[in-house]
Amino acid sequence: MTSRLTLAAADALVAAAHQRAQEIGKAVSVAVVDAGGFPICIRRPDGARPLTPDIARAKAYTAAVMQRPGTMLRKWQESQPVFFAQLSQLPGAALPIMATEGSVTIKKDGEIIGGLGIAGGTADEDQKIAEDVLAVLGYELEFAAWGVTGTPDENPGKGA
Repeated sequence: MTSRLTLAAADALVAAAHQRAQEIGKAVSVAVVDAGGFPICIRRPDGARPLTPDIARAKAYTAAVMQRPGTMLRKWQESQPVFFAQLSQLPGAALPIMATEGSVTIKKDGEIIGGLGIAGGTADEDQKIAEDVLAVLGYELEFAAWGVTGTPDENPGKGA
């Protein structure tokens, strides 16, 4: 069965992220994109810095099109910075690839259905907000390592 990320689901993610951010005293922008990296919902609350919606969208885009959370991409980016710089220059690339915290792939029933980007807190705060929201709303947070077949449970020690 093919799942898709609806506007209602994206709105729920944004609302939950803003609520969680408010609990820790942060004004963060939140972006939700579909599996192809196309925006569904981007919101900047009062008090969030002006550039944060663009950063959140690039984070969400990265998580969707690279099909892994930004933190899983970091070692690859560090080992091949030229490759990552060129990814953002490809004709089909809508946004820069950002291998960083607050860039989390949205996965449901084993299928990647989108990306969530949080921007405006510290790197750790952005990541925590994203993970908390996805966990509370029933999305999956486990991903197999690159180049490993099967599910994370079938490859102990090789997942995220």
